[in-house]
Amino acid sequence: MLRGFYSAASGMMAQQRKTEMLNNNISNVNTPGFKEDKGAIRTFPEMLLQAKNTTGQNGQGSHPIGELATGVYMQEKTANTVQGDLQETGNAVDVAILNGNVPENEAGDPSSIYFAVTNEDGETGYSRNGNFAVDGAGFLTTSQGHYIQDTDGQPIAVGNERFTLSRDGIVTTEDGEQAGQIAIAYSENSDDLVKEGSGLYRSENGDLPPAGESGADYQLQQGFVERSNVDTTQTMGELTSSYRNFESNQKILQSYDQSMQRAVNEVGRLG
Repeated sequence: MLRGFYSAASGMMAQQRKTEMLNNNISNVNTPGFKEDKGAIRTFPEMLLQAKNTTGQNGQGSHPIGELATGVYMQEKTANTVQGDLQETGNAVDVAILNGNVPENEAGDPSSIYFAVTNEDGETGYSRNGNFAVDGAGFLTTSQGHYIQDTDGQPIAVGNERFTLSRDGIVTTEDGEQAGQIAIAYSENSDDLVKEGSGLYRSENGDLPPAGESGADYQLQQGFVERSNVDTTQTMGELTSSYRNFESNQKILQSYDQSMQRAVNEVGRLG
């Protein structure tokens, strides 16, 4: 009985985590450059069951009766790096990365490229959110105030919002002077990136290399932003399914609870 109790409880916890992930995806459907999280429900490894199939040190008296699932968990969520649609804004400070030929990694999964930015701690972070701004000192920043880096890792002084941008990222100010080239970084494996919030990522393996060194082909589009890649219809369907699975496990758990109460309160009265 306890096995079923724990299986239902683990199912509820897994569905709760999945629901939280899906709700976060939905809440960021209008966030430029947002990459949805994906997570799969997995069963616990079979080796846990094998340990329960032996009753003695040498396995004497063991009578396997078949496989038995003892619960599930939600596998660690990963970001879906598929490019979102581009939306024209007409704002000169908005910049979108248009992926070209971005190579796959050794596992055959698509790699990804990002704007390199300087976060509030002075460290390099990465973002696909091209909804930029110009701060009071005339530097190009993210909407959260993080400096956009040039290829030398320095902030880009544009002066004001009346600058132009070439497709390879060279910034030209209103006075016709080149202010630098926007740095684009390459990530071979998105699992190495950790979401920091506000569309910002942190690399767990040091600074990412420039996209040019990987052979990645891309263009920068001024006056556009990349939309979130969340598929609202699909996500709402998954969310509904997750709610129903949670409720089903909850009912099973309640049924086990009632059975245990009867076992405690009524079985002792027999005889």
